[in-house]
Amino acid sequence: MSAPAGSELFNAIVPAPFGAMGIRSAAGALAELVYLPPHFGDKAPTDALSERTAEQLAAYFLDPDFRFDLPLSAAGSAFQKKVWAAIASIPRGQVRTYGQVAKAIGSAPRAVGQACGANWFPLIIPCHRVTASGGLGGFSHHDDEHGFHLAVKRWLLRHEGVSSAPWQQQTISF
Repeated sequence: MSAPAGSELFNAIVPAPFGAMGIRSAAGALAELVYLPPHFGDKAPTDALSERTAEQLAAYFLDPDFRFDLPLSAAGSAFQKKVWAAIASIPRGQVRTYGQVAKAIGSAPRAVGQACGANWFPLIIPCHRVTASGGLGGFSHHDDEHGFHLAVKRWLLRHEGVSSAPWQQQTISF
């Protein structure tokens, strides 16, 4: 059986409780992490950094308090980096709304949402911890209430111990 189309884009594809994670590395730094649906098969790491990343992802999936320690490539505009720094400061088990993040950095909620969706390093920069004021909000530029990406966001929030949220009652299946 051949690998799913697109798997050649990654230095590794590792299993995740919600499907898989694609890992791209370049020039000794992590270039991108991508949420992948369950039909993607595993791909063994092709370099030391993708192997290290795979190990750290596995550790996070076992322990939501695991702290990543990976070199990240330079990505994003100055504004995106400002949003990502604010997101990275949200403690595990807590969420902030797009409006709260926007207020903290002197911006607008929609701009924060766009920067969240442009995050090259999900999990490391935990954009899943940012929600809409009245519900879950979007995720990775997807907002289909029953789609794959929002199911990933729900799983991540549950994994990190976020409780008392309206989306907690919704069923997730992969």
